[in-house]
Amino acid sequence: MKGFIDVKAGDTPVVAVAIHDGHVVRAELADKLALSPQERLREEDPFTGVWTEFAPTRVVGLRSRFEVDLNRKRHRCVYRGPSDAWGLEVWKEPPGEEMVERSRLLYDEFYRRMFELLSDLQGRFGTFFVYDLHAYNHRRQGPDQPAAAALDNPQVNVCTGGMDLERCEPVVQCFVDSLKSFDFPGGPLDVRRNVRFRATRFSRWVHENFPGSGISIGIEVKKFFMDEWTGELDMKTHAAIGNAFASTVDPIKRLLPVLNRPV
Repeated sequence: MKGFIDVKAGDTPVVAVAIHDGHVVRAELADKLALSPQERLREEDPFTGVWTEFAPTRVVGLRSRFEVDLNRKRHRCVYRGPSDAWGLEVWKEPPGEEMVERSRLLYDEFYRRMFELLSDLQGRFGTFFVYDLHAYNHRRQGPDQPAAAALDNPQVNVCTGGMDLERCEPVVQCFVDSLKSFDFPGGPLDVRRNVRFRATRFSRWVHENFPGSGISIGIEVKKFFMDEWTGELDMKTHAAIGNAFASTVDPIKRLLPVLNRPV
């Protein structure tokens, strides 16, 4: 199971996770895929792993979501057909149950390691915060077609589904306000809540397993930092997004100890 996630542990209660950054598929599955590497890349979250570098503790997925999707429930973590994968025909030949189970073992190992990592932060700091980083497509009609309307596709979609907002709201608002106030090239970032997506499975898991201590925000960034059809990166915009995330760390760190105080 080596080489399926990269984990670096730090000494503050701030974690950045990019579980869909990976592109590699193990050999026994790669031959069965009907999708080309470029087609897979379009649905993955390339370049999100670099953004985690602003956090002292960071976790980056190294395997493609087409091998195992760590952001779904266990019974759905391996795509079986088009209904699981944006209408795509994923397999030339569906993987056998033993292959599927080997993917699920990666899923189990990931969540075991995340439980150990976050339990350690809980023990040391009480409250901790997780940036659950993702990216999403907004040009699904084709490379030469107009992008989806900005009204329904914010540059940063903040997902708050599954969290205890009564407890978490100060941190969520701090994150949103800090992002919006960052001096982003071309004007302030369009940051809105629950427009395109309402929740991510990993963030739900954090709140289910660490109620009262874990705060995880699902962060879906529109792929305005790259060409989602060619994979070409706009390095300036990508770096600016990373800097914007970095600008939120200190305000959030100052706020977390307040949440540890008994009411």
